Amino acid sequence: MDHTADLISHPDLLRNESSSFNMTAANSSSVHTTMMPPIMDKTINILLITVVFITMVSLGCTMEVSKIKGHIMKPKGVAIALLAQYGVMPLTAFGLSKAFGLAEITAVVVLICGCCPGGALSNILALALQGDMNLSIVMTSCSTLLALGMMPLLLYLYCQGFSNLQNAVPYIDIIISLVMILVPCGIGILINYYRPKYSKIITKAGLTIMMIAVVVIGTITSFAIGGSILTVLSPPLMAIAALMPFIGYTFGYIISALFRLTQPERRTVAMETGCQNIQLCSTILKLAFPTEMIGPLFLFPMVYGAVQLMEAVVLIVLFRCYQRFTRKSEKKKEIYEPVTGKELEKSCV
Repeated sequence: MDHTADLISHPDLLRNESSSFNMTAANSSSVHTTMMPPIMDKTINILLITVVFITMVSLGCTMEVSKIKGHIMKPKGVAIALLAQYGVMPLTAFGLSKAFGLAEITAVVVLICGCCPGGALSNILALALQGDMNLSIVMTSCSTLLALGMMPLLLYLYCQGFSNLQNAVPYIDIIISLVMILVPCGIGILINYYRPKYSKIITKAGLTIMMIAVVVIGTITSFAIGGSILTVLSPPLMAIAALMPFIGYTFGYIISALFRLTQPERRTVAMETGCQNIQLCSTILKLAFPTEMIGPLFLFPMVYGAVQLMEAVVLIVLFRCYQRFTRKSEKKKEIYEPVTGKELEKSCV
């Protein structure tokens, strides 16, 4: 946390135009420094922590120890999926941040979003695409557990590509946030192991609360910050929010196809790669960074989450249409298939 304070207070950095946080016409992705009232700030923090706790417990309730062991014994699918998750998305976030010339703090936000593990939403989307649910759940489990080491490591590596950014990321605070978030996930795993009959109820309740909370937190923040909310809806960030999940879905499928995974596994890896844990990302941004530095940018993961869901729905609709079309064509072939002479002779006999 001290490093972030130094970034703001250091006179040389404040004079450097590339690291200034005031809004300009040339760089619309910089941060508004409008401060929200302390009561609103505390309310949003409490809401985020509560929602993430419930969401991570419900995520843990989908994880089964036996399935995790089975995929660990045959780790090909999980290894490829994790390669796509922690290889494609952080690199995509870094590349897009560079391509759009984002200010340093905005680039950190996009990088953290790209380095996050998959969330519970990817399991639902994989189910809608008739994917491999065992692989989906195990991949979500493994990526969440590995986030404790992978997120700080990837952030450190990619931050080397930005000047004045190496000391701006509060790695210790991010690790503490991850540990606090992984604890409820472990509670969910224990509930599913010892009391499996409650798992489905908790999972459904968690997903419902998550959806409602996204709307509530977004509304409260909009009233508290006012016009500064437009920072998150700036053209560069909206373009990144649209491109990141699309690239994740595409390359997740391509990588799994190159390693000759089955069609259900390919669709699963695609969803797991493009879908990020937006609750985890928003909570880390809100708790690990000072309000005057992060501003409304902690809402960027929610924008990303809305876009990733819309793009996934389009893919699901296209997949269902393709299935229906192929089934109809197969039925027509069966109906109009000509009878051979041999088959006619057999029927006569």
